[in-house]
Amino acid sequence: MKLFKKKALFRKAGGRAEKENSVPVIPHNFYDGNQLSLKDVIAPAALQVSPNFINIGGKYARTFFVISYPRQLSKNWFMPIINLDRVFDISIYVHPIDTSMVLRGLQKKVAEVQSQIAVREERGVVRDPKLDTAYQDIEFLRDQLQQSREKMFDVGLYLTFYGESEEELNKTESEVKNMLESKLVYVKPAVFQQEDGWKSTLPLGMDLLSVHSKLNSSPLSSLFPFTSFDLTSNRGILYGINRHNASLVMFDRFSMENYNSVTFAKSGAGKSYATKLEILRSLMFDVDVIVIDPEREYEYMSEAAGGRYFNISLTSEHHINPFDLPFPREDEAPADVLRSNIINLVGLFRIMLGGLTPEEDSIIDSAITETYALKDITPDTDFTGKPAPLLSDLNLVLAGMQGGESLAQRLNKYTQGTWSGFLNQPTNVDINKKFVVFSIRDMEDELKPVAMYIIMHHIWNVVRRTLKKRVLVVDEAWWMMKAEDTASFLFSLAKRGRKYYLGLATITQDVGDFLKSPYGLPMITNSSIQMLLKQSPASIDVVQQTFNLTDEEKYLLLESAVGEGIFFAGLKHVAIKIIASYTEDQIITSDPSQLLAIKKAKEELRQHEASN
Repeated sequence: MKLFKKKALFRKAGGRAEKENSVPVIPHNFYDGNQLSLKDVIAPAALQVSPNFINIGGKYARTFFVISYPRQLSKNWFMPIINLDRVFDISIYVHPIDTSMVLRGLQKKVAEVQSQIAVREERGVVRDPKLDTAYQDIEFLRDQLQQSREKMFDVGLYLTFYGESEEELNKTESEVKNMLESKLVYVKPAVFQQEDGWKSTLPLGMDLLSVHSKLNSSPLSSLFPFTSFDLTSNRGILYGINRHNASLVMFDRFSMENYNSVTFAKSGAGKSYATKLEILRSLMFDVDVIVIDPEREYEYMSEAAGGRYFNISLTSEHHINPFDLPFPREDEAPADVLRSNIINLVGLFRIMLGGLTPEEDSIIDSAITETYALKDITPDTDFTGKPAPLLSDLNLVLAGMQGGESLAQRLNKYTQGTWSGFLNQPTNVDINKKFVVFSIRDMEDELKPVAMYIIMHHIWNVVRRTLKKRVLVVDEAWWMMKAEDTASFLFSLAKRGRKYYLGLATITQDVGDFLKSPYGLPMITNSSIQMLLKQSPASIDVVQQTFNLTDEEKYLLLESAVGEGIFFAGLKHVAIKIIASYTEDQIITSDPSQLLAIKKAKEELRQHEASN
């Protein structure tokens, strides 16, 4: 844009410098031509062109072009570049070539190769495999072209990478060259042609570099469409949108080697929201879902989905008897079922009593066996349908055993004291529904690990009874990882659940406490699906080390918005954005403002119906 300025002209008159103001003639279309256009708005403030890069408004850019391809191209050869965590532009220019002209050129080439082969044979020189291979390739391509199965093209492939500095561009260049040269694809920077290269990668359709390689249809197809990491399968549920390429992340956890998952995120990052969305969509595919809810977040959702909701607390009407025994399966012996349940009960009392000495452990084991025997439940009997003993029965047995008096005294608060309403009752919960929620929000913090252990043990007994697709969701799983017995039991579910078609989904915001447990890392490695949403700066280093994240992925998790993160499935992982429909959002939201608005709308509707 040219600027017209008022000029001060000088002329000499009588030996004096006399100043005279003159105004230049302005073209009649000056004002119309200098109106702001879209180009003026989006154009950078300045452009500096150097031999190896250009500086565009403070951003550095460098353009490369492909100069050589291998004899064969695989369909995924460009995938590492497409999924590179860098800012870049790619342009592919495809110029068709007349087939008749190509055939004439190939005919001459065949004659040259045949001549070279004949000369070598006459001289008695050892056969050259390169010439033989070239002859076979040319003849094969001639046949394909003659039969219209292939066409030839001049193809230009240009890549422009952006960075904050020249050093960053050098690092990117080295990385890109290593990745491509490992596949025998060679690139060069557009030295002294960076401006033309940059323009060639803009969405303008101008091939200013004109650096072409001749490719036939088959290798050219390896560039279309871009092959990038995706987790789209023919079955499964929609987890979210792939932020790499906007494809759908559809996946079936029951198609993996195990059905477990772990979700890590800071508070408010959307981990419960993502889990509820998965539950809602899984229910439509005939999957039973059981949830252990520490914050009463799933109550409204259970009502909307026609499920069952149990509030477990000291004053609740819902009870679970830890002495309940599962029905032995056809391939199980009753003695093994009883022995396994006794071992689990010893672990439970270890948590309830704050630890046991080896002597106390032995006494508890003997007392539990004797308590079952009083109800005619022994390894040699068929105990199917027999009523299970209660905690008070064990207390009586301990009181009469040598060395068991102190244990009986410590158990009194669970059988006679403030906590007696929680454990010392027959089971009255029925989880024979597609969606079941156990809430432990109103349970005292001291008893939450105990409650979670008992609930999960009861669920495990039901799961073993009937084989069907189930997902067990343990929210705030770090509560269970605090004690070794609860963590061990959770890990055993993760390892054994596959045999009973059970997927274990653990969710936690306290990554540190989860990984402090010796079972934390094994839980992660035994989970085929892992989801990382927004992380706090305090825990990001631990997460990066645990999941072997790159620095770019680390910063992605720090800067992600609510519902954004990284989704791992087996050996693949993609950046994901979780999106729900309006109806799903109304059912699963835990945003207080939205909940108040929904409550207000319900109240207004109720008042309107009452007035009519």
